[in-house]
Amino acid sequence: MRKRKQGRKFHRTRNQREALIRGLVEEFFWREKIKTTESKAKTLKRFAEKFLTRAKKGDLASRRYLTRFLSKKITKKLVDEIAPRYKERKGGTTRIIKLGPRRNDGAKMVIIELVKD
Repeated sequence: MRKRKQGRKFHRTRNQREALIRGLVEEFFWREKIKTTESKAKTLKRFAEKFLTRAKKGDLASRRYLTRFLSKKITKKLVDEIAPRYKERKGGTTRIIKLGPRRNDGAKMVIIELVKD
């Protein structure tokens, strides 16, 4: 039985999985809206909400924490442009909109985006 195991593996090793998630998060914050599979979007949502909550503080420690996972360019955009828009919002900053299945392999596709206030 699989108990107390969190997260999805995506048929990848740990390093590949971390790189995939890091790339998804960076692209998501850069474009503020991406199209991906449902399982990747659900995983992305967990990390994006945590990073955005951390960015709302805006202090030096938060910037250093975010820079461990994201590039400097993305961290700057997240803290200076995106986080102030959600300062008053307690949570629920991302939205997943379901699309149809992908044509070639039938994977469930979604659009994940930042909620506009």
